[in-house]
Amino acid sequence: RCFSPPMGGKRPGSCRRSISNTITVPAVPGHLRPKQREECMNAECRRKIEMGARALEFSRAHPDADPGYAAAAAKLEQLMARASEATVAQRSGIVDVRAASGRKGELRRTMQSVHIAHLAQVGEEAATENHELGKLFRFKPAAGTLLAFRAAAGTMADEAKANREMLVKYGLSAAVLEEFLQRLEQFDAAVALGNAGRAAHVNATAELDAVAAGIVRAVNVMDGRNRQRFQQEESLLAEWISVSTVVGRRRRVSDSPAPEETPPAGDVRPAA
Repeated sequence: RCFSPPMGGKRPGSCRRSISNTITVPAVPGHLRPKQREECMNAECRRKIEMGARALEFSRAHPDADPGYAAAAAKLEQLMARASEATVAQRSGIVDVRAASGRKGELRRTMQSVHIAHLAQVGEEAATENHELGKLFRFKPAAGTLLAFRAAAGTMADEAKANREMLVKYGLSAAVLEEFLQRLEQFDAAVALGNAGRAAHVNATAELDAVAAGIVRAVNVMDGRNRQRFQQEESLLAEWISVSTVVGRRRRVSDSPAPEETPPAGDVRPAA
């Protein structure tokens, strides 16, 4: 929030401060957060790929025997196939990450309420006779993260296995301990699934970014030929310009052909 001096000086609403120990909060964030930046990148890639699909459909509906144009159209078709594969991989990665996150949360709650709680109670009983043994089963993660939880739970499980025979007389259930060990393995599997899903998502996102850029280049190559061959057919030229435009981008005035004059071939790159 900005304050202006009561009399004279700067105009009301000025954000400049003369006091060194005050913090000026910018009206607009200096940069987007990582998730927001990723969402913007994904949206931009999606618009480019959608433009490529429209341009490819137009090309198929209006084939051209020109070898150069045919090569560019074939390149666009290959890029669209790559985009389809990368989109599936990206989506699969997201699904795996979310599934792993849910599974880790479920396992954590179960272990804390059943297995860890049981071992903690056994530890309290053991502490009445063996103080050192009782201290081994005080569940105190170093932090609230899943990594800290796994480390603390793993240490507790290892100590329970090492002192199994001694702890039985304090009420340790072998069945609970065995299930605890199984849940820890399942937790590790969920962590691995989440890591793999995150890596797949990152790689697919990078692939989509590269493919989207390639699609724009391929359509730009096709643009000159289409403008040249449809310069006497205003409706087809207008359709091509429309399908080859990335949605959300504002064309320059020169992008739209004048009603009485056809722009020269290759004059404007519609998808760039």
